[in-house]
Amino acid sequence: MNTTLLILAAGMGSRYGGLKQLDAIGPQGQAILEYSVYDAIKAGFNKIVFVIRKDFEVQFKDTVATRFASGIKIEYAFQSLNDLPDTYKFKCPNERTKPWGTAQAIWAARNLIQEPFAVINADDFYGRDAFEVMHNYCQKLAENTSDSTVISGKAQNQKVGLITYALENTLSSNGTVNRGICAIENAQLKTVEEHSEIQLEKTSGIKGKNSLGQWVSLDATDRVSMNFWGFSHEIFSHIESFFSCFLEAHGAALDSECYLPDAIDSLIQKQVIQCEALETNACWLGITYPEDKAFVQAKLSELSQSEVYFQ
Repeated sequence: MNTTLLILAAGMGSRYGGLKQLDAIGPQGQAILEYSVYDAIKAGFNKIVFVIRKDFEVQFKDTVATRFASGIKIEYAFQSLNDLPDTYKFKCPNERTKPWGTAQAIWAARNLIQEPFAVINADDFYGRDAFEVMHNYCQKLAENTSDSTVISGKAQNQKVGLITYALENTLSSNGTVNRGICAIENAQLKTVEEHSEIQLEKTSGIKGKNSLGQWVSLDATDRVSMNFWGFSHEIFSHIESFFSCFLEAHGAALDSECYLPDAIDSLIQKQVIQCEALETNACWLGITYPEDKAFVQAKLSELSQSEVYFQ
């Protein structure tokens, strides 16, 4: 049974100040995405698709791709400014310099994937357990591709999955973070509300600002999205429709971005899809601030010494 891992590697780290996708983090100089590929293969994924940009294709392949096992199938999709739906009749503004966001990044791989697939960011560490949970879900998608359920009289022909983490397993000790707090009912994702300036305070616990800008207390066990999704290939047509509508409304803006979570939330609210909230006990690692790098390096070194990786 074929399952693919789609890795979004076309972005730049604005706050971090560099191309995190290629940064040497592991004890033997591994990039974080190498750990994801290793975990994915161990979990059972048998194809990797990278979404990158043409301007760093050579550097990316020379630095990272040569390190992967020869037995894994690797393909590349390219996110570009002018890769737009046929239904959108206008052109990309000449002054625009960056691609259109994570929804477009996934859509860029539409011609390479026909099987269930998972989506991750290249510069995040998700943990072995998360990949095992997601691979099991992708297998379930493959086994139930013809299934549909009915909610409120509307046929549901699309199911997706989201890995959710305990909030306490995703925080940085070097500054505040933004996280999407998940509202879940009966294991189904209902909404994701973006919270900003989240931090752990010694006396008052975890606090952050909700979508209205109000300070609220948060629980360490709150489930959060770190953008680890599972889809069947039918999702591409839904993303294309959402992307087209986005371009009609925001295509003239030079800095507008079409985000995958917004697309998924819209589809959930319209009852076009159901999203299962999948739980992992793994710790997420990422480099939000330059100071986070030493912590992530230390954790990955511990894992390598315990023979979890690259043995």
